[in-house]
Amino acid sequence: MPKLPALVLGLATPLALGTASAPPASGPAYTLSMPDPASHRFAVTLDMTAASGDVTLVMPVWTPGYYQRMNYAEKVRDLAATDQAGHPLAVRQEGNRWHIAAPRGAKLRIRYQVLADRDFVAANFLDANKGYVSPAGVFAYPEGRLRQPVTLRIAPQAGWTIATGLAPLGKAANAYRAADFDILYDSPILMGKLERLPSFQVRGVPHHFAGVEFGTIDRALLVSDTRKIVTAASAILGDIPYRDYTFLAIGPTPGGIEHLNSTAVGLSGQDNRTPGGRLRLNSFLAHEYFHHYNVKRIRPRELGPFDYERENRTRLLWVSEGFTVYYEGVVMRRAGLIDREAFLDDLSGNMRAYENGPGHRFQSVSQASYETWEDGPFGRKDGKTISYYEKGPVIGFMLDLAIRHATGNQRSLDDVMRALYRDYYQRAGRGFTDAEFRATCERIAGTSLADLFRYVDTTDDPDYARYFGYAGLDVDTTPDAKGERRFTLTPKRDPDALQQRILASF
Repeated sequence: MPKLPALVLGLATPLALGTASAPPASGPAYTLSMPDPASHRFAVTLDMTAASGDVTLVMPVWTPGYYQRMNYAEKVRDLAATDQAGHPLAVRQEGNRWHIAAPRGAKLRIRYQVLADRDFVAANFLDANKGYVSPAGVFAYPEGRLRQPVTLRIAPQAGWTIATGLAPLGKAANAYRAADFDILYDSPILMGKLERLPSFQVRGVPHHFAGVEFGTIDRALLVSDTRKIVTAASAILGDIPYRDYTFLAIGPTPGGIEHLNSTAVGLSGQDNRTPGGRLRLNSFLAHEYFHHYNVKRIRPRELGPFDYERENRTRLLWVSEGFTVYYEGVVMRRAGLIDREAFLDDLSGNMRAYENGPGHRFQSVSQASYETWEDGPFGRKDGKTISYYEKGPVIGFMLDLAIRHATGNQRSLDDVMRALYRDYYQRAGRGFTDAEFRATCERIAGTSLADLFRYVDTTDDPDYARYFGYAGLDVDTTPDAKGERRFTLTPKRDPDALQQRILASF
């Protein structure tokens, strides 16, 4: 598949709303302005042609990367439509849809406002200091046109700069294009008096860090550590599939969401001037960065192309999210940012969280993946659910060890990820099914992995001693002072040669 277009990060100049030109015949054209940031309202204009007559405008109910319904439509205000002569057209709202009566071939101008009052990576926010756009919650799409190209012109506040992964639209100021709505919705936009940290290159590809309110973070250390993370992560797959990448620091707000050639991260209390703060920040960045491989490109078949009006369910979030938790530790270890003890301590923490909660007796990790839309990513509070963020990385480590053991440490989970990337993303241009994922794992291992995969679909107790023993690790499950089992991983005193080689790989 072709690489994504370069990141646009430049000085913004005002663009009057009235100057939005007629859309090209190929697709809808949007204009975004913010005449009164203190009102927390973005103004949106959509120019399009009603090729077949009446038009239905649809606002997504969720955004990829955040598997919860967002109800973006409730933030829309004053939607109105006119024809090319300025005559008003009848509009009828039905939930997240607006039905517009229009004659065939009419050129339409649709205007509405979006209340942007939630400072969160999956929402939209605007005030006097910054504007953040999660595009699925701002740009309603014409039904049936998700695959059409889209253009966007932005009229920011004077003196603001813009950071986004969208491609520039020719040489026009603050104008962008997307091949389709999937690309548009996967390209968050940050505006304001942005601070830009020094860019760096990995494998000849530029990477940027732009944002607001960096606070007391050590900028030089942040850039240095991020470069190490990108270098280590890209070495696993041996390929960088984009032309440009940016880390968008959107301020002191929780969470982060991955995108094809960017990630939006909230630097809330993430101060890298202490060892603990640096570890947390780097883990966060490694997680979100590795996601551009695992879930954006190495993905279950259900996760793209998307249906934006309903939940897109998969039983494989334990891979897409859980393995990304596992690989954040792998990446940091290979980048030299943590030692083996810290790597194993993180996995012990995942086991403790999963095993010491009552939910592991009621819900499998594949069920947790499928039911996340109701339960949330960390499960419900009733003690009958689990989090794929906790069990997923443990299964990932066990699978890695099982493959290494079966192949004499000649193959690993890295080979599985590379095979999925090559076979389904690069060659087939699609995601994989549950069966295809398992078949790839067993092909790499050269043997059946049925004993391990039963821990995915059942609540059976994992045989930790067996799998961690492959790396010469003992598991201490004695209770701590609170009565919770420790699940501490420590090297055996007398490992054999294969166990030593496997452990030395981490």
